[in-house]
Amino acid sequence: MQQSSSSKHLSAPQTPINSRPISLLGTDAVAKRRELLDYFIATWEQYESLFLPLHDDAYYRRAERLRHPLIFYFGHTATFYVNKMMLAKFTDARVNPAFEAMFAIGVDEMSWDDLDESHYDWPSVAEVRAYRDKVKARVVSLIQAMPIELPITQDCPAWLILMGIEHERIHLETSSVIMRMLPLDLIDGQKAKDWPVCSDTGVPPAIKWLPVEAAAISLGKKPSDDIYGWDNEYGSEEHAINEFKVSTTLVSNQDFMGFVEAGGYTEQTYWTKEGRQWLAFTQAKHPRFWRATLNGKFLQRNLFTEMPLPLDWPVEVNYLEAKAYCNWQAERSGKHVRLPTEAEWQLVRDSQLGVGKAASGNINLEQYASSCPVTANPQGKLYDVTGNVWQWAETAIDGYPGFAVHPWYDDFSTPTFDGKHNLIKGGSWISTGNETLASSRYAFRRHFFQHAGFRMVISDSAVESQEQDNVYETDALVAQYCEFHYGSDYFSVNNFPKACIENVMEQVRGKNIETGKALDLGCAVGRSSFELAKYFQHVDAVDFSARFIQQGVKLQSSNRLRYTLPVEGDIVEYREVLLDKMGYDDVKDRTQFLQGDACNLKPELTDYNVVFAGNLIDRLYEPKLFLDSITQRILSGGLLVLTSPYTWLEEYTDKENWLGGIKVNGENFSTLDALKLHLGELFEFEDARDVPFVIRETARKYQHTNAQMSIWRKK
Repeated sequence: MQQSSSSKHLSAPQTPINSRPISLLGTDAVAKRRELLDYFIATWEQYESLFLPLHDDAYYRRAERLRHPLIFYFGHTATFYVNKMMLAKFTDARVNPAFEAMFAIGVDEMSWDDLDESHYDWPSVAEVRAYRDKVKARVVSLIQAMPIELPITQDCPAWLILMGIEHERIHLETSSVIMRMLPLDLIDGQKAKDWPVCSDTGVPPAIKWLPVEAAAISLGKKPSDDIYGWDNEYGSEEHAINEFKVSTTLVSNQDFMGFVEAGGYTEQTYWTKEGRQWLAFTQAKHPRFWRATLNGKFLQRNLFTEMPLPLDWPVEVNYLEAKAYCNWQAERSGKHVRLPTEAEWQLVRDSQLGVGKAASGNINLEQYASSCPVTANPQGKLYDVTGNVWQWAETAIDGYPGFAVHPWYDDFSTPTFDGKHNLIKGGSWISTGNETLASSRYAFRRHFFQHAGFRMVISDSAVESQEQDNVYETDALVAQYCEFHYGSDYFSVNNFPKACIENVMEQVRGKNIETGKALDLGCAVGRSSFELAKYFQHVDAVDFSARFIQQGVKLQSSNRLRYTLPVEGDIVEYREVLLDKMGYDDVKDRTQFLQGDACNLKPELTDYNVVFAGNLIDRLYEPKLFLDSITQRILSGGLLVLTSPYTWLEEYTDKENWLGGIKVNGENFSTLDALKLHLGELFEFEDARDVPFVIRETARKYQHTNAQMSIWRKK
């Protein structure tokens, strides 16, 4: 039953609440509003408390070179709320447009060393704190004023608030990992005492094994589930699991010391191909959070302190190290030792803790702000089934059958569906909210460090190789765009992105415009970007959707893109694109793919000779704002080239913001009329022409459209 409440003013909670996620169900909307506000403020304050022990210099230190400095993450979780509220149209005003561009996009690194910090001029800590205060007030106001309908569903404003809360809880954990890499002299030791470390340590037991019987298991979260979930958790997947044995404890520091002392980091045979590449790059000799001393002993770095290596605590490593250790154990024992699959881990959890039951243990900050001994928390016949540290799985994340992208966060999951992100299960000592649930599905690149360790299984069931880059893109919209950009010509209509850039270059040559920098806005999956790179020394390719950008990045990094096309019904055909065969191999490195909002671009995106915005203008929430801002980014004499079929829809643009397609004083007012009026003071109108295109939907259904290309030269 749905129930609405008035927007009665509510005050902030006086005491913190538990970090367990709240229910989507209920019958009292006033009480649910109170609960949601409490959960938001508790999360917000807990996140800020994590940063309190840091000296200001710590915010700007690149402790992890594959990640931004911590000042980014301090601002990022606040920016997330504003950008999602704008996207969902729950607000029409930004708090700080510059911050909401700078702090918008996190990093899921494509290689070991591809994060470029050269263009960031970070604000002061005080400025970011003041910004966070303003955003907090904005979100509190939304919670107080928005309608509350029960149960909370995925299109409710309350769902967006929960999305922001759970997003900040993720960054509570990932930020704490970066903090473990900071020099200790950047930490205020007195304030760090609010994050107490376990003091218990001893000698761990030898590894023991528990038999697990064969069973069938179903994975996936139902739409009717009463707790918030991320899009990748929904769907259903059935597994028939053969019998196996599971280690009763997590692998300890002492267990892993045997691998280190046996030369495990130098013996190539234990490592996968990816693992050998990582070793060659990092020259690692032991786990990241161990520090070797001059006397040959090791210290362990915890959140804000160091201590002598606690031998009975779980070792914390990346997937590549965990896999190498399993291979070493397999060689020594003659048995098939590996990491558990997602389904095997779930079966173990359900058998030991019960289906759907929350676990107690070293999780949710209920015990320590660190790991603790691997035998401190028995759970059934095992220890640390959940909690202490995350556990690496053999399974690379993918969507379950029935998976659907949530439109408010379309790049949460799908960029990780590339065969290169492995699941971690079970949660750690600082996992809170959604992370504590059995249904949670978080995945990281295999060289990534988290508060993560592993347990082992012995099984004769083989696991699909993680080395294969053989993933076909099956997202219907993304695959359609892949075909639109890289596929066949249909009905004698030339490829649209290629034809557009040919038209652009005709103007560039005719006007003797320099070919230094180009900006491709709304680049989608990247064909027009690569075309521009044939002529320009540098191309910035920007799109709002990370799902689209990921395809261009795949082509750029691996030369290959694969996707499926619908034929009819369930019948599909498979397509493969090779970058070198398309003639882009020599110019691919001139292109930089970036996620961004065309109406709120980062300040470093400037000084362009040409800006191309393909089929973008009628999909923007504020097209006039876009035109005003893009004007400042084009050099004098440079070109602005717009294409669009002018299909204005209120789904994308509020009608009051339409540029054209309206009546003005009773007369028709076209988009080209509006562009001339809006750009005429600063631009010379050069030309307008039609560029046709065809989009394939199925083998027998196509869209045939004429876009108008208008060309403007800056005075």
